[in-house]
Amino acid sequence: MALTDLWYMAMPARDLARGRMIHKRLAGQPLVFGRDAATGAVFALRDLCPHRGVPLSKGRMVEGAIECPYHGWRFAADGRCTAIPSLVPEQGFETERIRVRAYPVREQHGLIWVYMAEPAVAQTAPNADAPEPPALPALPASARPRHVESMLFPCGIDHAVIGLMDPAHGPFVHRAWWWRAPKSIHAKQKAFAPSPLGFTMVRHKPSSNSAAYKILRGEVTTEIAFSLPGVRIEHVQMDRAGKAAQHYVGITAVTPVDEHQTMVHHAIYWTWPWLNLMRPVLPYFARTFLGQDRDVVAMQAEGLADMPDLMLINDADVQAKWYYRLKREWQQARAEGRAFKNPVDARVLRWQS
Repeated sequence: MALTDLWYMAMPARDLARGRMIHKRLAGQPLVFGRDAATGAVFALRDLCPHRGVPLSKGRMVEGAIECPYHGWRFAADGRCTAIPSLVPEQGFETERIRVRAYPVREQHGLIWVYMAEPAVAQTAPNADAPEPPALPALPASARPRHVESMLFPCGIDHAVIGLMDPAHGPFVHRAWWWRAPKSIHAKQKAFAPSPLGFTMVRHKPSSNSAAYKILRGEVTTEIAFSLPGVRIEHVQMDRAGKAAQHYVGITAVTPVDEHQTMVHHAIYWTWPWLNLMRPVLPYFARTFLGQDRDVVAMQAEGLADMPDLMLINDADVQAKWYYRLKREWQQARAEGRAFKNPVDARVLRWQS
């Protein structure tokens, strides 16, 4: 089940051009995203005309509003109905009394986020105590992703998230000369600490069996943070004597489409000039890596159809246990009208991968 009162990544900002709109289904809800042709501002509305139920995304953008293709009703970016062509002046009908649900949106670091409240709640602004979309470390506000890979996974959000944080599958799922192999498996030990709406694998040197890191020169460290509803941010930093630190930031966001499908977005940013030389091949690596994760959850879906009992073990699956605890606490806190209390304790985890 998807959590509410949280921000979900909807799409890369570049997918939505000025004066255009896009239909998306998020957490089982139909949404239409539009971008004003004049200002470039992004908005999101429930993708259903309240008159006869036609998806508004089937219509067109007219002067910053969406026009329904059935009867020409128009809806502004805040959801207000601004025109009903069939009305005659003497009828005196107040069109603005009719509204389509508007969803709060944020555009930052080249990504579009949408705030999903309970379907029955007409929410036009986030709850006062709700967090903002996740900020990306060490990047200026003007930073835009060098590459974004988006892929539909044939599973619910929980299995997509658990696969995202699973530390033991790498040598088996991501077998490649440039990443991992089963023969490279060895014991690892990482320190974890609670962080806003989740937990963080505190800064450390990358694993010795990650071939991609071996080509980097200088003192390289990495920090990986997870937060609800399903966002993983990896920050790799390289320090060299007498030079400014260089950064690589990867954000993976898991967004539910419905109970059986999940969209996974992976965006990467960097400040290392030499990584520009790899830009032509990075899409291949990103697509291959994400595709391997998608393929294994597709295999998993075949087994889950027989409803087997599942298990989680220590320490490799502790992050998955934390995820379920975080979800339960968020739901209980919202139901009880109280502040969220992070159930994760600082500790060291050990596993082999």
